Amino acid sequence: MTRRLSLFLAAALVPAAAGAAPVLDPLFSDHAVLQRGKPIAVWGTADPGEKVTVTLAAVSRTATTGKDGRWRVDLPSMQAGGPYTLVASGKDAAAARASDLLVGDVWLCSGQSNMEYPVRRALNADTDIAAANDPEVRLLTVQRRTSLSPQSKFADAIAWSLLTPESVPGFSAACYFMARDLRASEKVPLGLIHSSWGGTQISPWIDLTSAEPFEKENAGLLALYQRDPLAANLRFGTRWESWWKERTGTEPWRDSRALAWKPMPTAAYWEGWGDPAFKDYNGLVWARRKVTLTAAEAAWGATLSLGVIDDADETFVNGVPVGNSFGWDLKRQYKLPARLLRAGENEILVAIADSWGYGGFQGPASVLSLAIAGGETKSLGDGWEYSVAPAGVTDPPRPPWDSNAGASLIYNAMIAPLGPYGLKGAAWYQGESDVGNNRPYAAKLGALMASWRKQFEAPKLPFLIVSLANYGAPQTGPRPSGWAELREQQRIGARRDPDAALVVAMDLGERTDIHPANKQEVGRRLARAARHAAYGHDEPVGPAAATAERSAGAILVRFTGVTGKLVPWSGTRALAFELCGEDQQSCRYADAIPDGNVVRLADDGRPATRVRYAWSEAPVTNLYDEALLPPGPFELPIR
Repeated sequence: MTRRLSLFLAAALVPAAAGAAPVLDPLFSDHAVLQRGKPIAVWGTADPGEKVTVTLAAVSRTATTGKDGRWRVDLPSMQAGGPYTLVASGKDAAAARASDLLVGDVWLCSGQSNMEYPVRRALNADTDIAAANDPEVRLLTVQRRTSLSPQSKFADAIAWSLLTPESVPGFSAACYFMARDLRASEKVPLGLIHSSWGGTQISPWIDLTSAEPFEKENAGLLALYQRDPLAANLRFGTRWESWWKERTGTEPWRDSRALAWKPMPTAAYWEGWGDPAFKDYNGLVWARRKVTLTAAEAAWGATLSLGVIDDADETFVNGVPVGNSFGWDLKRQYKLPARLLRAGENEILVAIADSWGYGGFQGPASVLSLAIAGGETKSLGDGWEYSVAPAGVTDPPRPPWDSNAGASLIYNAMIAPLGPYGLKGAAWYQGESDVGNNRPYAAKLGALMASWRKQFEAPKLPFLIVSLANYGAPQTGPRPSGWAELREQQRIGARRDPDAALVVAMDLGERTDIHPANKQEVGRRLARAARHAAYGHDEPVGPAAATAERSAGAILVRFTGVTGKLVPWSGTRALAFELCGEDQQSCRYADAIPDGNVVRLADDGRPATRVRYAWSEAPVTNLYDEALLPPGPFELPIR
């Protein structure tokens, strides 16, 4: 026997290597809920060119993996039911399985901190948590992440979990309480996907193509940041510098002696400095630190580490803007090429902007450093000075790579990986961080809804929009209100969209707490809106102002969506109605009497071109319909 023949026979006796099993996308894990009543998209990965067969409830579909290793099949629609096992099989019988799947309705709940607010902090939490034991409700939470480009999978492991007293405490309270009411009325399995991030504006949640009309200036800057972060920071820095100079007339990055400096007690939150002036300080503070380098050290370049800064920073080294970041849990690290450093004294300037809660360096001091490339690390834990910005110099511009305010970064990492997963609807509770933003929130809300519908392949996907809750000091007379303007933008955005419903919450808040605990009532109102917008129930969402017109010495405001009639609680008059002329100074409170679905405002004979209602951060109102639902804030022209 020749050596070649021996090798051939030996190889023939060795079993062929088993093919790797196809992989189901993690969204299709054990306990998942699939959307009823529409084709079910299922996807995953396998070897390029491999034929994958997907089977659910004895129905199979086959797809061939593309060059990118991805495959997708569309299974026929199914009625509510289960449990089922989902199988994706490939060559040599290798298969991936997900068990205990249900078919029902899937809701995506998203927004900022009031959607993120967990069940364990809600009213009556202990009782509600103990009763949360429903095997036909499944929960999935998306972790906070950002990305400069749309992602096809999540950066963190995700998995569905059964609703139990152990799984629900950290889940979104508004989302869960909505689902609890829907389970009682619709009696189908529910899957809840929670993807929220506190403190975020709306722009990061919109895909870049849809956001481009609002981000024309930033789109190119974001693309530059992907290629060269330092170059992008240099370009954005000119915008930031102009903002500061217009308000103060100074350029401290060119000559820091333009500011008055004091020794910083410690590189830690300024609320802990022991200075009464910083006990509850929210504003902008400059920090300065000088460091000496040898010619050899400067020639290497370095990495500047500042630890976590709360909230935002604009950082300069030797007068050059090198970084701008936002986030009370984000560690700042900025690469410094050799051309920015010099032999001798180098100056680090950090403009720290804080809008709420703690402010400044988080510390400890040991995390602040300058690491010379290939050399020693110099401690920057002490020796800092600080200078407080003039009163009113707040809210500096934020760059498009800002995780909380920039263009598309959160969408890319927290919505895009959901792919075309089947949904019944989406609940959106966000807006606090956009108060005071003069760009058009209603148009951005429309862009968000359109972009998500396109991704989820659902052109008429229902959206439930929660209008901001009341928060802030009460007022004794009409005045401008950024919160009221944002609520008006939410109302307009929802009114423009035939598949959106507005959920009013301006009577559920706390004057001194931006995160009200009564999420049960928010959930009840969300569920009612869902039954109207997504389930076709003949159940009004709540009173909505439609028109204001003159009639026989009065102005009549007509409402739609009223259950029964409008009733003023604790009196015969409805509070918080205003008549206004062309300017703010003309606004005054009006005598208002409800009658069925109309509120009659007494004409006081003074010029009036518009009606406003509940125009305040924390309006005091007493008008409800017989379903115990209030009309929301509005502004209407008088016809």
